[in-house]
Amino acid sequence: MKRRQLLLGAVSLMASAALVTGCGSTPAATPTPTLTEDPSGTITFWSSMAGMDKVAEAFNASQSKIKVNFETIPNGGAGGYAKLSTAITAGNGPDVATIEYPQLPQFVSNGQLQPLDGYINKAETVDKLTDETKALVQFGDQTYALPYDAAPMIMWYRKDMLDKAGVSTPKTWQEFEEAGKKIKAVAPEAHLASFNPNEAALTAALSWQAGAKWFGTEGDSWKIGVNDQATKKVGTYWQKLIDQKIVKVQQSFSDEWSADLASGAVVGVLGANWSATGIQKRTEASGQKGQWIAAEVPNWGSPADAFYGGSSFNITKSSKNPAAAAKFIEFLATSKDAITARGNTGSAYLAFPGLTPVAQEAFDASYFGNDIYSVFDKAYASITPGWQWGPNWDITNTALKDAYGTLTSGGKVLDAVDTAQGATVAGLKQNGLSVKE
Repeated sequence: MKRRQLLLGAVSLMASAALVTGCGSTPAATPTPTLTEDPSGTITFWSSMAGMDKVAEAFNASQSKIKVNFETIPNGGAGGYAKLSTAITAGNGPDVATIEYPQLPQFVSNGQLQPLDGYINKAETVDKLTDETKALVQFGDQTYALPYDAAPMIMWYRKDMLDKAGVSTPKTWQEFEEAGKKIKAVAPEAHLASFNPNEAALTAALSWQAGAKWFGTEGDSWKIGVNDQATKKVGTYWQKLIDQKIVKVQQSFSDEWSADLASGAVVGVLGANWSATGIQKRTEASGQKGQWIAAEVPNWGSPADAFYGGSSFNITKSSKNPAAAAKFIEFLATSKDAITARGNTGSAYLAFPGLTPVAQEAFDASYFGNDIYSVFDKAYASITPGWQWGPNWDITNTALKDAYGTLTSGGKVLDAVDTAQGATVAGLKQNGLSVKE
């Protein structure tokens, strides 16, 4: 009997069950636990995020009933998710884990996480989030995580180079292209930005901003649109920038990319709020303090943005003490004390209201030539609604990055997204899912 699974994002607002298995039958509903106001016991917490050891220590010091044992694990790309998944399946995973938004649905659909409903104080946590952040952690009518950061996509520029070319900060993608041409006219070896073939999530964010919906639901099937019309518009545009050498195809975070930022061969970064630390690290030795500014990402005619990155906190299926785990998760995601304890780990932008000013106070943004957090606020306010992540991001992510491998030898962006579409549909079907295009 062919197995089918369908995970529905909260954004779909569909009445059918969140998880359908076994020839369309609906599994029994998970019993709703009773909220425990004063849980106790020892729990474990795995995370790859810097500073989370200090947050666990602060929680332990704040009360005496729950003790958190913290363990650092590799990030997802370095094997952290494989380790987490294997441990949960074996029944010896942590009580609390950190999972990024694109990967979250896969853990939910695999039955590796417990819903938070009944364990958390919904009125004081989930209900205070924006609809766009809720959509990242809710599936069907259940909440499987509390969001930590909400990372808006941000464009970073060398303001001195814009001034040299006689252009203002681009508001639209058309203006961005024109600015790139003018910069090439005054500095022929310079590129306005990079196109990063190792960052499929950035292509997703650009497509999201343009109104794409790579993953959706139709009836009891997944509807896949990695090469939908909005994405094709984005792909055609960036191919034009590549062909005109306005942007340079290069791996993000590579030695080449770092050297180009330092030398001025690349004078812009398409990233997120969290890019500030990396930009400073790569350019301060070249005397670029005060030259870099943050700006809202150019749009297609009206203000719009998307999330690029971000993580959530979850209770794994392995947890024998979900009530205590939930209490700790509430602290991680909603407490100012948790943000203070983590300290200066970068230009964080938090999902829960009131926490970003705490993170902002810890981060020294004097390297930059404008108020970067005011830009983050504007970008966050214009997140395009309607996006949900699919049941297995790894398939799409790997396919798109592999297809992008030919971009420096004649390959095209549109061919890559077509390839990723085909690979995603085939991969999900192979996993037993019902899929439509």
